[in-house]
Amino acid sequence: MSLIGLHVSISGGLFKAVERGESQGCEAIQIFTKNQLQWKAPPVSPSQGIGFLKALRDSGIRRVVAHASYLINLAGGDLHRGKSIQSLIDEIGRCDHLGIEELVLHPGAHMGQGLEEGICKLKEGLREVLACTEESRVRILLETMAGQGTALGANLDLFRELFAEFDWDERLGLCLDTCHLFAAGYEFRDREAYGRFVRNLESRFGLERIGCWHLNDSKTVKGSHRDRHQHIGEGELGLRFFSMLLSDERWEGVPLILETPKEGLGDEGNMALLRKLRGH
Repeated sequence: MSLIGLHVSISGGLFKAVERGESQGCEAIQIFTKNQLQWKAPPVSPSQGIGFLKALRDSGIRRVVAHASYLINLAGGDLHRGKSIQSLIDEIGRCDHLGIEELVLHPGAHMGQGLEEGICKLKEGLREVLACTEESRVRILLETMAGQGTALGANLDLFRELFAEFDWDERLGLCLDTCHLFAAGYEFRDREAYGRFVRNLESRFGLERIGCWHLNDSKTVKGSHRDRHQHIGEGELGLRFFSMLLSDERWEGVPLILETPKEGLGDEGNMALLRKLRGH
């Protein structure tokens, strides 16, 4: 079955994230490996790494996914470009020390340079990062985006282009965000549309390329290009889609991570609903 879970805080120590996930009944968790609003962080110490791995071993959590800092923008111009590349290299190193094999990354925004230039910069940045971390086992999961502003990643064709550019390197994969995909214009709310969407993913990428899903309902309508997350079943996507996704055996062992609002229903309510929709 798919593995449901949450993005959890590392406040108080990396091992605390495991405790927080365990307390919510998570089968998978997503974390930042450092303060995501700062470029630099001290290296992961041996004691931190051992503490995290021990907590994970003693828990019921089966998968951990990291999320790269929101500061990183490989598609941007010269401003902070060097910092973005080095920060991503550092984050891959942190994942290696923690035994985390997948790192979610926003493709970035072209910041007014134009789409073509932004894609070119993204490719150059990924090429440098992959070359500098060639010994690493960490797979970069490029996240689908809503297409708000100048952000790249609202069109799945971009990811196919990127993977082809890198000869389908196994260290590149996808994180599918349900709100972002819907806001970008993709339809999968009824059984026929969902089946068609998954077949499209399989033919374009192969389902093994999908390393993670982010689960969010959408406050805005299909094709709005607005990134507005909502509680499961309380937005435009509705419950049927999530029920189909959670019961689909093709996502066996894949982390399905909630990124829903904290107020209202909250993590506990959304997790309970996911378990109910999945049947257990």
